[in-house]
Amino acid sequence: MEAVLNRIFSIIFMMAIGFLAFLGGSFVILARIFPYEQLNNAYHAGRALYVQKTQFAEAQATDLYAPARTTKRGSTIYERTRAQNGLTLYASSHDQRAFLISMEGEVVHEWHLPFSAVWDDTAAVKDPWPDSFVMWDDVYLYPNGDLLAIYVGIGDTPWGYGLVKMDKDSQVVWKYLARAHHDLDVAEDGTIYLLTHETRFDEIETAKHMAPPRVDDYVVLLSPDGEELKKVSVLDALVKSPYGRLLIRVPWYATGESRTGDFTHANAVDLIGAEAAANMPFATQGQVLLSLRELDMIVLLDLDREEIVWALRGPWLGQHDPDVLPNGNILLFDNAGHYDDGGESRVIEFDPETLQITWSYAGDAQHPFESIVRSGQDRLPNGNTLITESDGGRIFEVTPDGTIVWEYVNPVRGGTSDELIPVLSRATRIDPASLDPGFPPSQVSSN
Repeated sequence: MEAVLNRIFSIIFMMAIGFLAFLGGSFVILARIFPYEQLNNAYHAGRALYVQKTQFAEAQATDLYAPARTTKRGSTIYERTRAQNGLTLYASSHDQRAFLISMEGEVVHEWHLPFSAVWDDTAAVKDPWPDSFVMWDDVYLYPNGDLLAIYVGIGDTPWGYGLVKMDKDSQVVWKYLARAHHDLDVAEDGTIYLLTHETRFDEIETAKHMAPPRVDDYVVLLSPDGEELKKVSVLDALVKSPYGRLLIRVPWYATGESRTGDFTHANAVDLIGAEAAANMPFATQGQVLLSLRELDMIVLLDLDREEIVWALRGPWLGQHDPDVLPNGNILLFDNAGHYDDGGESRVIEFDPETLQITWSYAGDAQHPFESIVRSGQDRLPNGNTLITESDGGRIFEVTPDGTIVWEYVNPVRGGTSDELIPVLSRATRIDPASLDPGFPPSQVSSN
């Protein structure tokens, strides 16, 4: 009998200890006292690792690839007299590789430099994903054939892997292995404006719903030789500005149980030059225009004051690549703001002071147009617009009336029956006359 009673008392004692531990743990979580921060960080780190191991086992199952919408490959449309003739630069997600193609779709030059050949122990990412999970998010071409390329690791958190400058033979000139991502711009003096991000653990008093750990964005200025000159926190600049209260618009999926911690998701940086500043009374030369996808917002960051000085939300969702045009309007890829037949995406030009849309392009039932992530556009000298539909693996050029006068579909396929197409990073039309003599070896006329 005594043994039975001892066993019962032992069970009750253990239950009491467990209940007290439960109460103590609940108090730690609700009051956010030690060791809440350590437990919270460990939980989110473990969850991120679980997601990586279970959802990113195969590169072709990630958003590096999308369902192919056509069997066509290469240059499919080319109206010679209506297109802005030249070369087109793009990068494909199937490899760390960029291509310079003619209007006929012929590859006239390419670059290839895997991240595994660039990485060293000074890199911010200490355990990079295999090369099959790494792509070039953006590329920039110099007249002599040198190329800037931003590496990102799909499925990693943070996913920015670094920036490299290589020569025309894909040999490293210099590398900046902070967590660069998405986009860059290059000033006339060669200064590079770059997006980076990193994990931060501080709490924001005015935005406690954005609890750490967070993936915070920065604008970094690099010298032409890749030396860091300045680094400005986008979130700090927003919090201290009059527009900080817009952080209440952070979406549920960044804060809830499946939180990403990626509260702003800067995806574009565009330097305000003299011409743009002259036509935008609220902008100053040297400021940068940023796109904050999770807030559906574009902002101006003053790098000297380290403050957001202008912000705008409009009739777009999940936007990318806002470009300031010479007339002061903004051209923007609206990833999910189209509601008629033909897909969710459109490209719009609008007046930033009145929000009047002055031009737009969207798909229709015969010409579907949709890319929920990435993508971009450029206004060409002849008035046409070059559009990169990343998820479609497609680059095309449209006239002001919306006629497609050039189209190129990524010729690479994946999957067991070629049902997948690698996504594309934003393409750029290059005037061959802007390149140095002898590059590329088989020069193509711009006439």
